[in-house]
Amino acid sequence: MVDYRQRIDAEYEAIEKVLAGLPRKKTLPHLSQLELAGVAAFLHNFYNGIENILKQLSLSKNMNIPQGATWHRDLLLNAVSQKLISESIAEDLKPFLAFRHFFSHAYALDLDTDKIAPLVEAAPTCFITFKNKVDQYI
Repeated sequence: MVDYRQRIDAEYEAIEKVLAGLPRKKTLPHLSQLELAGVAAFLHNFYNGIENILKQLSLSKNMNIPQGATWHRDLLLNAVSQKLISESIAEDLKPFLAFRHFFSHAYALDLDTDKIAPLVEAAPTCFITFKNKVDQYI
């Protein structure tokens, strides 16, 4: 049990570093395309960290990690059905899940500041809510 808790704590630390690196929402329109791509990579890293935590929790319950083309979505749905997180937390995470998919399959030149701004603004609060729920579960 300690092993999965240490892994979750390491993910928390990495996510906190990612969040600390995000710019303020009001500065986004002034970023270069390269800087905006960096922000997008941080948002992608944020959600990857969330998924890594959900995988660790699933493994701690001896649950299988979903496979196949929809495994990212299924992991989130399974976390709700197993009461690892609430439906409201999953709803808060869905825009990050959608962005993860977009970022993985799009060109950096297709990034839109107006679509990234709400994620930058929501990520810190979303993480606190998620972390509190996970810590209650553990």
